[in-house]
Order: sequence, then structure tokens, then C-alpha cells
Amino acid sequence: MAELSEGIEQTLEAAKTASKVVALLPDAARRQLLRQMASALRGATEQLLAANAGDVAALPEADPRRDRLFLTPERIEAIAASAEVVAALPDVLWETLEARTMPSGIRLRRVRVPLGVVACIYEARPNVTADIAGLCLRTGNAAVLKGGKEAARSNAAIADVITGVLRAEGLPEAAVTLLPSTHEASQALMMAEGLVDVLIPRGSARLIRAVREQARVPVIETGAGVCHTYVHEDAEIALAARVIANAKMRRVSVCNALDCVLVHRALEPQLEALLAPCRAAGAQVHTAPEDWGREWLSPNLSVRVVDSLDAALAHIARFGSGHSEAILTQSPEVAARFQREVDAACVYVNTSTAFTDGGEFGLGAEVGISTQKLHARGPMGLMALTTYKWLIESHGAIRSR
Repeated sequence: MAELSEGIEQTLEAAKTASKVVALLPDAARRQLLRQMASALRGATEQLLAANAGDVAALPEADPRRDRLFLTPERIEAIAASAEVVAALPDVLWETLEARTMPSGIRLRRVRVPLGVVACIYEARPNVTADIAGLCLRTGNAAVLKGGKEAARSNAAIADVITGVLRAEGLPEAAVTLLPSTHEASQALMMAEGLVDVLIPRGSARLIRAVREQARVPVIETGAGVCHTYVHEDAEIALAARVIANAKMRRVSVCNALDCVLVHRALEPQLEALLAPCRAAGAQVHTAPEDWGREWLSPNLSVRVVDSLDAALAHIARFGSGHSEAILTQSPEVAARFQREVDAACVYVNTSTAFTDGGEFGLGAEVGISTQKLHARGPMGLMALTTYKWLIESHGAIRSR
């Protein structure tokens, strides 16, 4: 293992020990933890808002992360409600994924088990602190969290609430550990071989690239969301305009927000009608090629006119990030081809990309949106925080060849 500072190493060792305790909790106890967490978050609303106000005040007005950082009573209630939804989901631990008896007499079962210590490096989103802690506890994992300095006060306040619940339930507080919001803490997580079972970066393309390139521990990559919507020549204009506006302007700073609209050349005369709701909501339209492939995270939108479905598919293949892509069409055949050929975690037909979200997918919450293809893809909920092991039994079977 790479050398870690003594303090960080002890912290991660405590999390490793705590993960073994949480992994053995029965389903009822893990459910109760999340219900208690939800109640405690609601009870601490005023403290959480006060901590968050300090973070928001330190962030420039024009910073695109401001919306993600900002907490309101409604958003705190949503965080608490999400924990309750996760608590109510079916238990995934020890689920038998397959079972069979071999000619040798051995009986095999493949069962779902926790990952162990799940670490996450993320930026200015305090809800992530509660979401990942809740998902990890529900799946018998320990969570080690390293948020951005922009949300340091908010994250600390939320983590204090959660560790208070763990303490009250007689469980190790290290089951949810918030590290300092420093570069050194990020480096330590990336180097913590043997102590961190998986590291999940959640944030900007720059952050994710740095973790991918530097980490010595296993990484599940969540990608930047360069999201497209292609408007085919037979699309219903009013429906398309409504979907585009929702995908772009519902929350411009989130990863599933629309970044580029591709419009079939036959609909070029209808371009302004397609974009009118977006413009009315304050979107700025860009048509320069240098803006293709850009994740805006702001009220900006790239637009390109293409000659065909083939051209749209080629554009998405070149500039997409594998996150969320959509087509607007009345043709089932065209829609089916788009869904088959687009290589992305989530592929939509006549639907806003805003639905790429763990809550909207019935997962309760999410650790992130995975754009890779190994282990997990798309919104990562409970199952993505588990692995499996083989259980083998017999009555004295020995191998003869």
C-alpha cells in the first residue's frame, strides 16, 4: 500500500473495521438506521440551513455550482424522504443470483454481498453526503466521503447528523466518515490500497479524469453528461419543443441537462419554434462547431442541423459522453434503430433526459451516473453497491481430475 499519513490511515482502518460490523446487520436494523437518519435530518433542518448559508455566501453569484450547493427546507425534506424510500426498498444482500448442483456433487450458490468500504470524491452537492451514506448503510457498506471545499460546512453538518444516529444505535461512527475537503484527502483515498474497496468520483470531467489517471484503488467512473436530443424529420413540433425545454432548463447545472440539440434538415424552417420555449426561459443558443461536445452546466445550448439519422448518430458517437441521449420521432422503426445504435447508459424516445436519476428510476437515490460498462452503468443504486461471492457445499466431495 502507498504510504498514507498516520491520521488518514487510522481513519480508513476504522472505516474498514466498521464495514464488517455494518455488513452483519440484519435487514430490519439497516432499514431502521435509514428511517432514523431521515427523522434526524428533518429535526436538524435549521442547523443544516445555517451551515449551508455560510457555504452559499462564500460562492460567487455567477458560479454554476450555486444551484447544486443551495439547500432549502424543501430540498432537506427531499433528502430525508429519499432515505425513507431507500429504507423501504427490498433487501438485496444475500440474494441468490444463481444456484446449481454439479455432476461432481458440489452445490453452488452465487449470492450478493457488500463491497466493503465505498469511498466517494465529489464536489458542491451536499445532498450527496446523505444519499451515499444512506445507500451504503442500506447495503451493509461503510462510506468514506470527501466533498468539495465549497460545501464543507454543509457536508460536515449532514455528516454530524448521520454519525449521531449511528452513535445512538450503538454502531461505529466510522461507518460514515467525512474526510477534510482537501487535496491531500483526495490523494489519500486514491492511494488507499487494501483499505478502500472502491472509489467513485462524482463531479466535473476534470475531477473524474484525475481520479481515473491517479487512483491505485478500484474506480467506478461516473462521467460528464454531454447529453444530446435528436429531432427527427417526422417529430411532433409542439411535443419536441416541450421536451427540449424541460431537458435543458429544468435544472441547468445537473449532469442530465441537455447540452446539444440535433435537428434534421427537413425541420430547419421549424427551428425557432423548436427552441422558442428554451429561449423564453433564458437559454442562449450556440451554433459554432467548437461548442459541440461541451457540457454547459448553464443556460447555454448547442444546436446543429444534420442531414439524416445517420449524421445524428455519427455526431453522438463522436461528441457524446455515454450518459443520456434522446430522439424525438413518430417512427417506431427509427426509434428502435436509435436505441440499438446509440452507445450510452440511458437512451430515450420522446422523453426528456432529465429522468436520468436514481429517484426517477425507482432506486430511491443514487451514488452517481456510471458511464462505464464494467460492474455498473447508468444511475447507481443499491445493487451497484454490492458484489457477489460463490458459496460451495457438498458431502465430502473431492476432485477426481
